[in-house]
Amino acid sequence: MTARPANAHQARLLKLLRDDGPNSRAQLGDRVDLSRSKLAVEVERLLETGLVVADGLAASRGGRRSHNIRLAPALRFLGVDIGATSIDVAVTNAELEVLGHINQPMDVREGPVAVFEQVLSMAAKLKASGLAEGFDGAGIGVPGPVRFPEGVPVAPPIMPGWDGFPVREALSQDLGCPVMVDNDVNLMAMGEQHAGVARSVGDFLCVKIGTGIGCGIVVGGEVYRGTTGSAGDIGHILAVPDGRQCACGNRGCLEAHFSGAALARDATEAAQQGLSPELSSRLETNGSLSAVDVAAAAVAGDTTALDLIREGGFRTGQVIAGLVSFFNPGLVVIGGGVTGLGHTLLAAIRTQVYRQSLPLATGNLPIVLGELGPTAGVIGAARLISDHLFSPA
Repeated sequence: MTARPANAHQARLLKLLRDDGPNSRAQLGDRVDLSRSKLAVEVERLLETGLVVADGLAASRGGRRSHNIRLAPALRFLGVDIGATSIDVAVTNAELEVLGHINQPMDVREGPVAVFEQVLSMAAKLKASGLAEGFDGAGIGVPGPVRFPEGVPVAPPIMPGWDGFPVREALSQDLGCPVMVDNDVNLMAMGEQHAGVARSVGDFLCVKIGTGIGCGIVVGGEVYRGTTGSAGDIGHILAVPDGRQCACGNRGCLEAHFSGAALARDATEAAQQGLSPELSSRLETNGSLSAVDVAAAAVAGDTTALDLIREGGFRTGQVIAGLVSFFNPGLVVIGGGVTGLGHTLLAAIRTQVYRQSLPLATGNLPIVLGELGPTAGVIGAARLISDHLFSPA
């Protein structure tokens, strides 16, 4: 993809076609503030670039029928969501429909060189399957703060060796296409905004509970990243005064008391102390425990597992309650690997938020699980790069 929109009007048309699919010229005219003649000029210019194509006749609205316009069907975006313990890579078309998706385990602590070798291998597999001859752009999510203009991780607590690594520059050279980089939870929020539970909401919070805990903040339909890219790092808000040591160096952070890693540690302690026959059995069989084991034990009715989930939900809800009182969002989305704990976790979070926040802020506030699961991040990554490419150069 070498062409870019020449002005804001063309950019608006491209994003409408991405978000709503093929549209007739008349339908596009209803959505943008352009005269019919000016709209015709801008559409013709986009057709000349090859970014859009004519796509059959539109339904009649009286008079001569016009052609539908759609984004070029050959456009391909690569979405990469790097988590603390796994990588998701997907290919999408220009409308951000996932055409192929691969997930593989990977420890982000192995460093950027090893991680990106894995990413490139996964991208090559998707290309070899015939889904893409090449990529017109790639979006990358990493589990730590990102200096967004440069696409560089900044002092990420759980990513040794990544501080200042030129992710955007390095991957752009390897993939041969433009690359944009952001924090993984921001991409989850963008994915849910594009194709999930947040489609019709302009102001919302998207809380990701996985190995760590983060929050995507969307204001007026746009992700808010903060001055240095660290907005939404709620895992390091104090949850338990003088509590456990956290990886960031402080004590009592939410992430130290409830995250995938903290839950696994607490479950292991409970199993070793004989407090849960179900968890003890799983520890003996598997040699270790994870949040998945806690979820399975809870489903089996294990009271210790249920208590661990509720306690974590209450602590998370305590922090979210403060955010709700401050930000007054229209929606709170809960996502990430630990959402396998399901409605027990969600109920505990809701209880605490509704109890602690002012009724004015929570009276019409849905708190829901994300719809997209592991595809939220890769769709958000594709959305990130398409936002960049569908903006005037």
